[in-house]
Amino acid sequence: MNKRIRDYGIVIGMGNPGPRNKITDVAGVTVGHCTVDTDRNKTGVTVILPCTDNPFSRKLTAAVCVQNGFGKSQGLIQIEELGTIETPIALTNTLNVGIVHDSIVDYMLKVGERDGILITSVNPVVGECNDGVLNDISCRAVGREEVMEAIACASQDFEEGDVGAGKGTVCFGLKGGIGSASRLVSLGGKDYTVGVLVQSNFGSTENLVINHVPVGCKLSSIEPAVTDKGSIMMILATDLPVTDRQLKRVCRRAPVGLARCGSFFGHGSGDIVIGFTTANRVETGKEPAVCSMEVLKEELLDQVFHAAAQSVEEAVLNSLAMASTVTGYDGTKKYSLTDVYLGGL
Repeated sequence: MNKRIRDYGIVIGMGNPGPRNKITDVAGVTVGHCTVDTDRNKTGVTVILPCTDNPFSRKLTAAVCVQNGFGKSQGLIQIEELGTIETPIALTNTLNVGIVHDSIVDYMLKVGERDGILITSVNPVVGECNDGVLNDISCRAVGREEVMEAIACASQDFEEGDVGAGKGTVCFGLKGGIGSASRLVSLGGKDYTVGVLVQSNFGSTENLVINHVPVGCKLSSIEPAVTDKGSIMMILATDLPVTDRQLKRVCRRAPVGLARCGSFFGHGSGDIVIGFTTANRVETGKEPAVCSMEVLKEELLDQVFHAAAQSVEEAVLNSLAMASTVTGYDGTKKYSLTDVYLGGL
């Protein structure tokens, strides 16, 4: 059984993780996967549920940072405009974005019907990475059934590695996947959490850095050099009382964690951060014309910036450490970091 990066004695940064060291350390957040693993298909879907109640009737303050826009995500422009999300966030492969989007619409219509809310417009948020190196992506093997299964099995203690939307991804020329990490932030005598989940599918082997050690040059003889392309989705959750503008500032620091792993944000790599906070919910329907919210003082955000960057760096390394070696539909093999490097530690 593969282990997380800390289990090898590799500690990223000085910040303290939450009890699970996952995005689900943020109260109310759950994650579910459905993995499609056949001879032709190595793919799947991962769904992040941001709350335990209805996100449409009580929207969550949200923000987006597009570090590199080579991607096919859906729902981002409304987050930019309104600063909220109103559905779960789903991750999948490039050619399944539309199908997953439609499935989230179906899910939200049922949630609205359950709660007596008529939904005539909804903004599903779907991110993607191209897993076509290992997966016969043209099959479009993720459908409504897979999305609903991922939602149904969502929990706080979810799997990492080559599962769900990470089944067929490749990171630094090795087997990538789903990874997660978190950091606790103490402000004003109260502890808050910043949690991250990544779908890693970027970087070239020779550039891989693990905790300041350039290990990629040692691994490049195993994996031939590839260009920095593929994409990464970074989902950032917190319970900090921040505005969408402040949250966007935090999201902008998340790619620092990628750089610390050796990423140069290559031409072909879509690098996207979607952030939300479970504080400062936005009620729909009848409400006062003027609403108030708690807002963190701007000068206290430095600790949060550190937490975001460290969580992304560790989440990427967890996605590599927890993945297994996978052989794709055409015989292409992508080795796990555990098999080629960590196994000797």
